[in-house]
Amino acid sequence: MEPFASAAADANASAAFSTPALRRALRAARRRIGRSPRRAAAAAIARQLALAPAFQRARRIAAYWPADGEIDPLPTLARAHAMGKACYLPVLCPLRAGRLYFAPWRPGTPLIRNRFGIPEPACPRRAWLAPRMLDLVLLPLVGFDDTGSRLGMGGGYYDRSFAFVRLPGWRRPRLVGVAFELQRVSHLPRQPWDVPLDAVQTERRRYLFRPL
Repeated sequence: MEPFASAAADANASAAFSTPALRRALRAARRRIGRSPRRAAAAAIARQLALAPAFQRARRIAAYWPADGEIDPLPTLARAHAMGKACYLPVLCPLRAGRLYFAPWRPGTPLIRNRFGIPEPACPRRAWLAPRMLDLVLLPLVGFDDTGSRLGMGGGYYDRSFAFVRLPGWRRPRLVGVAFELQRVSHLPRQPWDVPLDAVQTERRRYLFRPL
C-alpha cells in the first residue's frame, strides 16, 4: 500500500495544510486502495484486534458500516459475534439531532439506508443501545495522529455521542479507531469538544494512547 501514502506524506510536509484539504487528500487516498489489499487489511485488523485485552473482555462491541473508502470493520464484528459477544451498528437518532444510538447486528441482519445512504439495522427503537452502554467501539476516521486525535468526516456525530467519556470517572466504552496506515499524519489540531481515541488499529500495528 506504499503508493497510497503520498497524501499523508504531503500533508505532513506542509504546516499550512488546512484541515479541509487534509480531509480531502486522505479520503481520496483511501478510496484508491484496491479491492485485494483492502480485504487483506480488514482481515489483518480482525486478527490483531481479537488479541487486544479490551476486545476479549468486552461483552458489547459496536463498529460501523464502511463507506467512502473506509476500512471494513465487519470481519472484526463477525469474529466478535462468533465469540458470543453482542454486536451493534450506529443508527441516526431522530429524537436527538446529531447523535448516534446503536442497534443490534449479526451477519444477515436486515438493513435499511439512512438519509446519508448508509445501511443501518432494521429493528425497533426499543432495541437500540445508548453509547454509554457499550464496552468497545470501533470508530471510522479520516486521519489520526500519535496523540490519539481523530479527524472525522466533519459532522461531529461521534464527538457529540461520546462526549461523556471526557467526564471524570468514566471508564467505558473504550474507543478504538480503525484505519489504514496511510491515514496516520504527524499532527492534528484538537478542539475542546473533540473526543480522543484510546487506540488506533491499522493493518500494520496498534497505536496505544491509553491501556486497553
